[in-house]
Formats: sequence, structure tokens, C-alpha cells
Amino acid sequence: MIRRRPLLAALACGPAAWALPAAHLQFPADHGAHPASRTEWWYITGHAEQGERRFGFQVTFFRSRVAQTQDLRSRFAAKQLLFAHAAVTDLAGGRLLHDQRIARAGFGIAEAAQDDGRLRLHDWTLVREGDTWHAMVPASGFAFDLRCAATQPVLLQGEQGLSRKGPLPKNASYYYSQPQLAVAGTLSVQGRPLAVTGKAWLDHEWSDEYLPPEAVGWDWLGMNLDDGGALTAFRLRRADGSTLWDGGSFRNAEGALHVSLPGETEFRPQRRWSSPLSGANYPVEWTLRTPAGVHTVRALMDNQELDSRSSTGAIYWEGLSDLIDPQGRRVGRGYLEMTGYATRLRM
Repeated sequence: MIRRRPLLAALACGPAAWALPAAHLQFPADHGAHPASRTEWWYITGHAEQGERRFGFQVTFFRSRVAQTQDLRSRFAAKQLLFAHAAVTDLAGGRLLHDQRIARAGFGIAEAAQDDGRLRLHDWTLVREGDTWHAMVPASGFAFDLRCAATQPVLLQGEQGLSRKGPLPKNASYYYSQPQLAVAGTLSVQGRPLAVTGKAWLDHEWSDEYLPPEAVGWDWLGMNLDDGGALTAFRLRRADGSTLWDGGSFRNAEGALHVSLPGETEFRPQRRWSSPLSGANYPVEWTLRTPAGVHTVRALMDNQELDSRSSTGAIYWEGLSDLIDPQGRRVGRGYLEMTGYATRLRM
């Protein structure tokens, strides 16, 4: 297996932007790609079910600008790299299924449109059709063909879509979310298709310099609240486990939005799980304090670690989780992501 992390890290390097200008996001164009930025991703996570069968699913398309090749005139120059991950958490089977793709952009093999959300990587696609994101992922050992329809307006993270990710202005991204997506379609595990429904969450983010030098990774969650609200929380983490930067947002069921200030979000690890693959020790249960209150975040399955070393070069944990209130009641469901526990994340 080719180890691609050093290659991707080297190709992505380029002059650092000192600050991103204020966001003035315009749709549908900003659903599409921003090839002048260094790093970008479209990220859909959700849960789906048929009767008693419950699943988590995710698909992420990444785009990385290769700074050193931008002046080359050859059509074969690798100016943009596209890669993608997809996974299904089969709760009844107690297993995580994962697959990945990578290719240079162009020639109809790997494409990211700039006028709207249309992504292709070999036979995987994520396409915005009106107000619906359509994900078609025929993967190894699983597949899904899911339509994720908007039920609420776009949620602009940070300052109207400009989200700080560190103490310096250059550590920032353009970032919006679409929570409470209504899911319908087909999900197959080991060749057995099921008609499923559920809820999903989309994040689209692009940046020139996302991680501060002191950060080894992040903890992030996007929770669709059962009452129709939406909760985002994240922190950038130092090597000793302390918080370098934190943020997020809370939009209640009536649509009122609170964007978290630094210091308003606190992740406190509780129960941990050690990976037999990587040896990483992940908190799979957290106490989380945000402007929405104090909650417990609890993974629905411990082993949701993804090995993406043949595409992004990273090993990280990403999985279906519940949000529990102080009375022990589930009040939301979504995805928790933890990076930089196996090795320092490099972008």
C-alpha cells in the first residue's frame, strides 16, 4: 500500500494566507468548489433505519489544491486532487464498513463543479438537485443511494460563514451547514438492499490555513436535535489534550441562532476506548458544555475508527452518537469526529 500522507502534505503546501476576508456567501455558487483555496470538503453524516435496523452513514469529498503545479500548462498536471471516504455503521451487526477513493481532478474521472454542488470521484457522486443532496456510493461491501432533502435554511457558521479556528486571523475557514436533512433511499450491506429513512447533516468548508501549528487535531460534533434544533461544537486540541480553540453554534427549533464565543464550549472526556488497530485511545463518551446546556455525548458503537492512510493519510474516529440531557433522555443524534489521536493530523 502506498503511504500518501507525506505526498499530500507536501503537495498541499503553499504560501499561507494571513487572513481570510469577511464572508459574503452566495448560493448556489458557494455549494460548489473553490479551487483557489488550499483545502475543501463536503461532508454528509446521518442515521438511517428500517424498522429495528439502524445505521449510521457518512460520505466526505475532499479537494486539495497542489500549489507547485498551478503554472503548468499540461492537461495532465495534477493541479487539484480529489479524494473521498464513505462508511456505514451497522449497529445490529456491530461492524463498521469503510471505503475510500483518490484521483487527480479532470478527464471526467474526478470533478468538482464551481457553480453548484456536483462532485464525482470514479463511480461515487454527490450532487445537489434543487434543495436535495443526492449521494450515490457503490462501495466495497456496502452501498447507498440516498436523497437528503433540506427542511431548514442554510446555517452560516461563525461570522456569517467565516469561522475562526485559532488565535490568529489566518486560522479560519468559510463554513456553512445544512442540518435536519430528511433522508430517504436505499442502503445495502453485503448486497442486501434496504429502503431506509432518517436524518442527515451536511458541512461544507474551505480554507487556506485551517490548523494552527500547535494543534494536533480536533474534536467536532454536529447534532440534529429531536425538537428540530441544531447543535455544532468543536475544539482544536494540543498534544497534551488541552483546548487551543473552541467554537460552534446552537440554532433552536424556532430558528434563533447563537454563535459560540471562545470559552463557551467545553469537552470533558469520560469513558474511553482503545483501538486494536492503531493503539489510539479515544473518548467515546463526553460531558459537553455549550450555550445549549450541559449534555452527555455517547457513541452508539465504540469501534468507529477509520483508516484512511491510502487517501488522506489519517487514522481518525468518526461515528454515530447520541446527545443525552442531564435527566438521561436522548435529545439529539448525529456524528462525533475525533482526529489527531493516532498521529498528529497534517493538512
